[in-house]
Amino acid sequence: MKILVPVKRVIDYNVRIRVKPDHSGVETANVKMSMNPFDEIAVEEAVRLKEKGKATEVVAVSIGPAQAQDTLRTAMAIGADRALQILADGDIEPLAVAKILKAVAGREAPQMVILGKQAIDDDSAQTGQMLAALLGWPQATFASTVEITEDRVLVTREVDGGHQTLELTLPAVVTTDLRLNEPRYASLPNIMKAKKKPLESLPVAEFGVDTSPRLTLVKVEEPSVRQAGKRVQSVAELVDKLRNEAKVI
Repeated sequence: MKILVPVKRVIDYNVRIRVKPDHSGVETANVKMSMNPFDEIAVEEAVRLKEKGKATEVVAVSIGPAQAQDTLRTAMAIGADRALQILADGDIEPLAVAKILKAVAGREAPQMVILGKQAIDDDSAQTGQMLAALLGWPQATFASTVEITEDRVLVTREVDGGHQTLELTLPAVVTTDLRLNEPRYASLPNIMKAKKKPLESLPVAEFGVDTSPRLTLVKVEEPSVRQAGKRVQSVAELVDKLRNEAKVI
């Protein structure tokens, strides 16, 4: 079984986000970039399935600038067998990403696509669902456990009030949640081995997908500074402040 794992290059989650002076977006120049944490979980899960003998090949794919090659090398250092880089400039919206991934799936013929439930830069949480709809495959989102049995996959996901277990027929699309696993550390020997693994680069134009944006970014602003709390001496004073200062009652 072949597993396709889309990964995205984003600003590292440890970096403090800074808004550009002209409010046209966030600052990315000279900023540390890394793999989207949810996608890293997806790579780890795919590698674990291969180690259990449930998968035969793990293919990582990324859509973005040439620098995304580092993200793919990280995926291969974790355990992916090879990588496919789709070269594209600018921000690619989730629908365009899903259409490109559909074309990649047609090219690679995987039995499962496993990806992060969302990217930490735009927090759209749309790509997996759109991809499943375009492919006509069953889907399970926010997976906390994944088990493969013959031609089916059992996915447990957290829902309000408990857990839900879904049984999907393969091929299927699965998106990962934080509790699915803890990604392994990419050791130096594996990083060196990853440099020798095959990485194919293709222009986005080859897939015939219109990547022009459907949305217009008007303005980006930092959240307002939160005011310090106030201590009150009585319920009457609290009610007065809620009514006259906060104006919420």
